[in-house]
Amino acid sequence: MDALGETTIRRVTWRLMPLLGLIYVVAYIDRQNISFAKLQMVDDLGLSEAAFGLGAALFFLGYAVFEVPSNLLLERTGANVWFARIMASWGLVTIALGFAWDQTSFYILRFLLGVAEAGFFPGVLYTLTLWFPQAHRASAIGLFLIASALANAIGAAIGGLLLSLDGLAGLQGWQWVFVATGIPALLLVPVVLLSLPRGPGEARWLAPEQKAWLAAELAREAPVGAHGNPLAALLDRRVLLLCLAFIGFPLAAYGLSYWLPTIVKGFGVGDVANGFLNVLPWLCVTLALWVVPRRAQRRVDQRWYIAGPALFGALCLVAATLLPGFPLKFAALCLAAAAIFSGQPVFWTLPSRFLKGAGAAAGFAAINSIGNLGGFVAQAVVPRIRDATGSDLAPMLFLAACLLVTAALVLEIERRWPNGAKDR
Repeated sequence: MDALGETTIRRVTWRLMPLLGLIYVVAYIDRQNISFAKLQMVDDLGLSEAAFGLGAALFFLGYAVFEVPSNLLLERTGANVWFARIMASWGLVTIALGFAWDQTSFYILRFLLGVAEAGFFPGVLYTLTLWFPQAHRASAIGLFLIASALANAIGAAIGGLLLSLDGLAGLQGWQWVFVATGIPALLLVPVVLLSLPRGPGEARWLAPEQKAWLAAELAREAPVGAHGNPLAALLDRRVLLLCLAFIGFPLAAYGLSYWLPTIVKGFGVGDVANGFLNVLPWLCVTLALWVVPRRAQRRVDQRWYIAGPALFGALCLVAATLLPGFPLKFAALCLAAAAIFSGQPVFWTLPSRFLKGAGAAAGFAAINSIGNLGGFVAQAVVPRIRDATGSDLAPMLFLAACLLVTAALVLEIERRWPNGAKDR
């Protein structure tokens, strides 16, 4: 890549990724705050583990149902307007969750939170295809996903502290978890409207020659015969198989992150110590998300940078159930978290090999929405496995099996359609 290309990519990265990452930090905290609120909320609302798990999982049902329509509207309105709408609605619903009074209100608000946030993650993936050439896309997605690791680390650190505010201003600790984490989303709405360009052509911080280089590079690598029609993209066999293949990643990620505070608490630590211990897995995730995509972009055949982390994550989850003692079990869970997340940036480069425009918006949304049903399964099934076995670690075997299926499907997809070859 020439000097103009390098300076263009560097400027796009530093101007775009910090803002998108900050939004995702807030979004992910609002999504995962449930894992710490659970430690008090279950008893306060009189919920069983299974009932609470179902309520937590309803987020993913609302998310899945509205994902594709939301992303198609984003393609029409632009990222700045649509992301601002998403943030405003999810911030309000998160705050409202702090005032849930029974099982039914909890269920309704979790479903509405999924509806509110639907389209954000695949919307970012689609937006990145407008700014980054294929060779730089995995690194950009990796940087974006680092925000989820930081969000888990920050959320873990503040989750325990917010629980300790129990009784302040007449609110329970779990209520503070929702109220305090919902407000930042509302504060970021005007920032997004004013700072996020609709596309490279509207970026005042790009010079004319940089805009021209980026437009030419994206046009040059546009896949021949790519689907631009949303319906055609949704019916493509490659998209359907990618939907199935992706399920294992969010299933394992949400199953682990949702259940990790409970596992650590089972080792006999208090709420604040629990929060700070839960920072460590996400520091490992951050390192892996920095290293793996950069190594992958140097290779033509990237399949093992997707399947490899899935297989290693499965091995670590099994090890967590077999190794003796808290330190070894916890170390295995830290490595599992790093593996589960590090394969995803490279995975998300696969759809853009054969999708473009509205077809890409629909395809990203479909893969993410179906895949994120794994989050519904994780938060509904993990507590049931725990209740049936009496073990906090037994659900990890189920998550490991799902990762094995993901690895197998990715290898099969790459065997049948190498480099996004035409559907047959």
